[in-house]
Amino acid sequence: MDLLYKPDWEETKERYKCWWARENSGRCAISIRAPKDKPLCQKAPDIPKKAEDRWLDVDFIKNRMEYYLGATYHAGEALPVWNAGYPGWDFIPVYLGCDVKLTEETGWHSHILQNGELTDYGPEDIKIDENNKWFKFAVEIHELAVKEAKGKSIPGIQAIGGTGDCLATLRSNQKLLFDLVDCPSQVKKLEMHLMDIWIFVFERFYNITREAAQGTTNFMGLWAPGKFYVCANDFAYMISPAMYEEFFLEPLCRQVNYLDYSIYHVDGTGNFNHIDILCQIPKLNALQFLPGAGKPSPLYYAKELKKIQNAGKNLHISIAPGEVERALEMLSSKGLFIDTWCQSEREANDLLECAARWSKWY
Repeated sequence: MDLLYKPDWEETKERYKCWWARENSGRCAISIRAPKDKPLCQKAPDIPKKAEDRWLDVDFIKNRMEYYLGATYHAGEALPVWNAGYPGWDFIPVYLGCDVKLTEETGWHSHILQNGELTDYGPEDIKIDENNKWFKFAVEIHELAVKEAKGKSIPGIQAIGGTGDCLATLRSNQKLLFDLVDCPSQVKKLEMHLMDIWIFVFERFYNITREAAQGTTNFMGLWAPGKFYVCANDFAYMISPAMYEEFFLEPLCRQVNYLDYSIYHVDGTGNFNHIDILCQIPKLNALQFLPGAGKPSPLYYAKELKKIQNAGKNLHISIAPGEVERALEMLSSKGLFIDTWCQSEREANDLLECAARWSKWY
């Protein structure tokens, strides 16, 4: 069944299956968003005056999503994902007791394990409270996403976090950096415990959305026909590859082995140091290569991009539309996913046709 905001949804699903399998679908996978020629909603909803209402007012969330999805042309593998935004109330540490202060653009978290030594805390101190107001709200939002997306878009799983970052939020970045040296066995113990919690939370939300999504989508805007999530560890920007392997490889492998499909969010040049380790994880399907704010285009890092492809991993890059031809000259289209944008439907369609001509398989 095709969707109101994605009339070629059935075809798109087949192209995603080809991308995950590294098969030739006739062109590289490419997501192109553009303003719709005839928006279905003419006026954006008024933004609530209170910052927290921008993330928590359900009526505003519904109206905002209807406006955005109805005003956006989703070409190629671009998806109309229904979500409530990602300001931080949906992050697992909040379900474990961290406070979150919501602002206009993001959320700021408190740390609940920052007093004393990390060895003062055990798994019994880190538990999901299903009566936690944020967890209950998250369940409500995923149920709302299924209802509101029906026949029109795809309900997405919220941004719940992953390895490293959850413990860093509970403890604070600075304290966790010391803990890696002072109490390494405790860090490893709690990391594995937090991964058990991560699987519980993901399973809960996946069971709500999977039928309507016919698989999984999330904040990254990709889709897979099974359990899929974006693995990440932004905390790892601050540590060496040896420390990454010692502390975070085991819980990451547990996460990847649990999932049917996975992509790793390599965010920032500091995380490029871990690419060799990531490429050695057998079941990890893909790497998203993201240099970070203020850094050159991903195409500047040709050596790293080709290393990922030569390792047999799928590669996701976000580039300007004027860089697409160069990217397809430089890289194999096998397993390549390009995320970009255009200024009109016509430009998006033209770029899609060009991508098919420029794609090369080797």
